[in-house]
Amino acid sequence: MKKLLGLLVAALVAMPASADVLNNVELKGEVQTIASDVRTGGDKVYNSGTNFRVLAGLSADLVEDVRANVLFQYNDAWLSNYAGNTVQKYWDDVTLAEANVVLSNLFDCFEATVGRQFYGDEDSAVMYVGPNHYVFNMNRAPSLDAAKLTYSDDFKSVTLLAGKLVYPTSTSALKNETIYGADVRLNLTDTLKLQAYGYDLKAGEDSTILYDEKHSGFYGAKATFAPEAFALSAEYARAFQGHRLVKEPKDTPYLVKVDASLNLAAFTPRATFYYAKGDGFGMGNYYPSLLIGHLFAGKSVPLSNYSNDGLRLFNVGVDYTYEKWVLSLDGYSFQDRTAQEAATLEADLNVKYNHNEYVQLFAGVGYGKYGGALKDTAKDNTIGQLGMLIKF
Repeated sequence: MKKLLGLLVAALVAMPASADVLNNVELKGEVQTIASDVRTGGDKVYNSGTNFRVLAGLSADLVEDVRANVLFQYNDAWLSNYAGNTVQKYWDDVTLAEANVVLSNLFDCFEATVGRQFYGDEDSAVMYVGPNHYVFNMNRAPSLDAAKLTYSDDFKSVTLLAGKLVYPTSTSALKNETIYGADVRLNLTDTLKLQAYGYDLKAGEDSTILYDEKHSGFYGAKATFAPEAFALSAEYARAFQGHRLVKEPKDTPYLVKVDASLNLAAFTPRATFYYAKGDGFGMGNYYPSLLIGHLFAGKSVPLSNYSNDGLRLFNVGVDYTYEKWVLSLDGYSFQDRTAQEAATLEADLNVKYNHNEYVQLFAGVGYGKYGGALKDTAKDNTIGQLGMLIKF
């Protein structure tokens, strides 16, 4: 795998982008900057300051039906510890986020992606490997060193995956995990879609999560019904761990997530119900709210482990779109799964301004009133956040 990554970097960086070598060369990447200030009367459990991440690379056709992608990332503050140092010192902190080749029309029906790559849907509560957005604690984006094979037509899409997780940060509990997975999606009608998936993981030697059993992972299904007037989705997933595949422990962790929204022209009312038992879903990218989402983002403890028994979450909100502006008002209730303790409540107001199709400015304010599992974490908090996202 290292040799393949090296060849890809050499091909896209060292070679001249001529018609004889590379075709359809595209610069790709993003720059995200977030400044956050949290006011609290309790323990310092939140970080304030400015954080950023830069992703930049190239994508090009090598030959017919073969495309190569290389993407680098950097998120250490300029001059933070290296005042007066050379460019090489900064380059030492650059990591490789993607380096892969994509083979299209393989055997006239498959697409294969081999090498370092991102994977999954960014809004997934159970499986996403890649950069997050609008979250202050944005670590360097994780990747997969993997082979992915996809077959798709108008009715179905079937993806098989095998590889290793790559987390370029010492704070993650997942390191060098071997992963095998399958994802099947069906377009039953123009408005009704079904998805079923399963992933099996094996701990790496330097992982801080030690799986005593041979298999550890999760599987689930999601249904989405989205006619023009509204959208409704429901997802159910279960974790497993044991000496054989899909062997569930006695107290099996599971997750339920339901989302609904209405399309009322400029207004989009929406609601989410999230119910999770136990600690079995640490690979998702669902970080609701500025405060509680901020607290869990980027940490090894997943959102499902809000309390020792799990989490019951209600979210109601509305989006208002006017020309280049999007205003979002949200209310949240976080509570232990069985509702034995008082809920933690939060209210957020977020504003996004789309300067053009590539540049977005965003800001948010939030207030949290703690109860139950978090009542001793801090006193009531307020947060303010500013940011900019540039995609190219």
